[in-house]
Order: sequence, then C-alpha cells, then structure tokens
Amino acid sequence: MTTLSSGSSLLITDVTNIRKDFPILSRTIHDKPLVYLDNAASSQKPVQVLDSMDHYYRHTHANVHRGVHTLSQEATELFEASRRRIADFIGAPNEAEVIFTRGATESINLVAYTFGLSQLMEGDEIMLSEMEHHSNIVPWQIVCAMKKANIKVIPILDDGTLDMEWFERNLNAKTKLVAVTHVSNALGTINPVEEIIRLAHQQGIPVMLDGAQATPHMSINVKKLDVDFYAFSSHKMYGPTGMGVLYGKSSWLNLLPPWQGGGEMIAEVKWSGTTYNKLPFKYEAGTPDIAGAIGLAAACEYINQFDRDGMLQYEQALLTACTKAMESIPGVRTVGTAPHKASVYSFIIDGLHPYDIGTLLDQQGIAVRTGHHCTQPLMERFCIPGTVRASFAIYNTMEEIEKLVQATRKAIQILT
Repeated sequence: MTTLSSGSSLLITDVTNIRKDFPILSRTIHDKPLVYLDNAASSQKPVQVLDSMDHYYRHTHANVHRGVHTLSQEATELFEASRRRIADFIGAPNEAEVIFTRGATESINLVAYTFGLSQLMEGDEIMLSEMEHHSNIVPWQIVCAMKKANIKVIPILDDGTLDMEWFERNLNAKTKLVAVTHVSNALGTINPVEEIIRLAHQQGIPVMLDGAQATPHMSINVKKLDVDFYAFSSHKMYGPTGMGVLYGKSSWLNLLPPWQGGGEMIAEVKWSGTTYNKLPFKYEAGTPDIAGAIGLAAACEYINQFDRDGMLQYEQALLTACTKAMESIPGVRTVGTAPHKASVYSFIIDGLHPYDIGTLLDQQGIAVRTGHHCTQPLMERFCIPGTVRASFAIYNTMEEIEKLVQATRKAIQILT
C-alpha cells in the first residue's frame, strides 16, 4: 500500500491503493462496478485478514488449550496473542477482560442474562435509549419479564440526539444498569457516552455500551471511558463474521455467574458440583472460533496502521459531501441530523418506499441498506416505515458519492 507516513501511522492519501487490499471491490454488479455503501451492516475484508485466517487453517489448525502436541500449542499461542492484540486495540487494562463471543448481539445477551438474572429484583429498572438496535432491546425485555423488572427509555430529540436532561433527571435508585449504543446504526449519531458514564457512576450505576458502530470509525479506550461493559462485532470493522468481543471490568465478570456451561469454562467438575474457570475462560464454553479471533486481530492491525484521526476525518468528508449532495435532490429528506455523527447517511424520499429505491440503486451497482435497520421503535418515533441508508468506510470514494447521487436521481425519475 502506497501512502504517506505520519510517524508510525499511514495517512489516507491514496484510496486507490487501499481499495486494492479488498478483492471484492473489483466485482461488477448488473454489469456496473460495485459501489459498496452498506458498511454499517458489514464491511468488506482486506487480504491481510483473509490471509491470516487461510494460513491458520492451512498450517496451524488444532483445538486450543490443554493440548500437549505442537499444533495445539501453536494454535493456542496464536489465539491468545490475538486476544492480547484486541485488548490493546480497545485499551483494555487486562487481556482477561476480553471475552470472545459470536458478535455484539451475543455479547449483549451475555450481559443481559448474567447481570439481569443475578442482579435484578422486582421493580428494578434497566435504562435503554429510543435509538437502540433490537439486539439491545429484546434481551432486556426477556430478562425484565423474568424478573418483573422494568425498562425505561431515554427519548431522542428531533435531530436524533439523546435527551440528556431527561436522562439525568430519571436516573434513580431503581436504575440498575444503563445500556445504550455508542453510535446509532440507523442515524449515525455519536452519543455523549463519557457524560452518560459519568452521570451513571455518580449514582453507582454500571453502564454497558453497544460499540458495534463505533469500533470501525474511532479510537476506543475502555479504560479511559471507565465503561463497565463494551460490546462489539468483528464483521463491521473489516474482520470475519461470527466473531465478537465483550469487554467487562474484571470486578463485574468475577461477580457474575457463567452464561453457558460446557468445556473450557470449568476448573473442576464433580457430581457434587462444579467450580468455574478463571477469566476469560469462565465465559467461553466450548471450542471457540479460533480463526475468527485471528482474523479479528488482523483487522485490528490493519486499522492500526492508519492515522486514526485521519481515518475519521476522511469518512467525515465523505459523509459531508453525501449529505450536501443528497439534500440538493428535490424530495430527499435526511433522517438524523445530529451535529456529531459517524459516516452513516439515512434518508427517505417523499412518496417513495425505501425498498423501491434500494432495488433500483442495486440495478445500478450500488449496495445500500433499506428498511428499519433493526430499530423499529426508532422508525416509529419518526413516523416512517424505514430509510435508505448509505454507510461509508475508508475504501469509499468521492466518485462513489457522485454515483449514488446520480443513481438516486435516476431512481426518482423511474418511480415518479
């Protein structure tokens, strides 16, 4: 990759060469060059990630931990080295606080069940926000129903920002945990998580953040945030699918019970009872996704080679250009106008259904996401069935923004 160097980091100066790292971007769709603008759903994978997983399966595969033979020891070292690299990536003070899961959804479920079933009492409250993904709603609904606890919902304002005055006013002794998204997948809103954590901790209330949309775009330091739990997925940050992480403070992870039982999460099993393994293995029952962990570590290394502020600035430039150009089209309305956003642009077009727009964009080689984006309560808040969502990564270009604008104009002409 040919880019300018800034200390030990690379600047986003030559997107053409960055794109060469992503084989799928050379594809054509309906005889048109692929314009992939669905990164908030899942990003594409660079050869560095693909090669790391391929090399593992071709040369080092064996089950990890406890094996005395060479392959098992090599696989274990790769697996645990991956954990260390991922811990460094998010600023975790202790690698044992990094729990491997299948994704942010499983990470949130892990917290919901272990925390909810052991800590909630009848009448207690879990505080969520109106912009949450279903993955951070449904598990809490299930657990609260079991424990006869309640969910309180932080409202959002018309621009897609949280009503922080309501939040501060409604924190109380019944609030047992605040669980909110760091970045909205549907709106792109970057929430004031530092303030949320500060206000909650003033009252001794732990905080869990859904970081699935944050980790691809900004530097995360869980220690500086002082967050109690942080969940994210590999596949949204250039890594493989089916792999995710739950960071948890060891004080909480040691206190809470295991979630799943089986191999690896035990220290000793007897008919009279079982003692559980130490962290992180207490929460990692069964054979893990070894290649997935290796691939996620490679994705972290891929991201870390760049100047992180430069990455964010480049994606913000794409978002700004897209927003300005799309809003020049008659009938287009932006959904989510928060002053601080990640590179997500959601819109609707007066009188047209998002699905129809998305279908016609696909015919022109442009991949976007349409629908409610697993945020049905949020769509209900705005009284709309869904949106068209374009979301950007470091391999997207200004030329692709222009193609999106032109294709949208063409779709409108066809449908009206």
